[in-house]
Amino acid sequence: MPTLRTRLRARLMAVADPARAPAMQAYMKSAMPFLGVAADPLRQTCKVAFAGLTYASADDWRGDVLALWGGAKFREERYAAIELSGVRAARPFQRFDALAMYEAMIVSGAWWDYVDPIATQRLWAVLCADPGPMKRAMRQWSHDDNLWKRRSAILCQLKAKHSTDVRLLFSCIEPSLGNKEFFLRKAIGWALRQYARTDPAEVRRYVRGHATVLSNLSRREALKRL
Repeated sequence: MPTLRTRLRARLMAVADPARAPAMQAYMKSAMPFLGVAADPLRQTCKVAFAGLTYASADDWRGDVLALWGGAKFREERYAAIELSGVRAARPFQRFDALAMYEAMIVSGAWWDYVDPIATQRLWAVLCADPGPMKRAMRQWSHDDNLWKRRSAILCQLKAKHSTDVRLLFSCIEPSLGNKEFFLRKAIGWALRQYARTDPAEVRRYVRGHATVLSNLSRREALKRL
């Protein structure tokens, strides 16, 4: 893993624009510094750095992801850890026992740029693979004191389209309906707006039925494209 981490950092530094780093750090309100690598070069760099990786076990894969995550000195290295968590070689490991790793990343990351790709991509993959235990876990997360776990539960079906479990979606939204936290109100609106692409009538019905408890932000976001 030190070889992978060292190689990755060198590649990231090679494509970085240090002049951009202060603005990126300010925008994300990040205590961790940036190198100055934009999204597309970062993804391409990760693709090259992780090409050919194979894992004999889920433990080996999780070990590499958490080593990158925990050893990061720059925010882009944590983005790279999220990329590593989704490489082709990891597809067999996107099962319920990976949830503890994702939970650790969500709780320690505690900001939308980390949490959202994990919630909308990785948790969705686990939900598809192990729906029973994942649905129970997401319902538990929706009541958690940690707002990022709540946000993750609300957003975990963002890519589901016609496969959306509507009961799960609404049950994960419900505990946060009266919450004043911006990131939860925004997540509720985002999740409803996304599902409205599949079933606009159901989203309109839900918004009408919860008019007294939905925040203005959530309502506005939910109906934005209707």
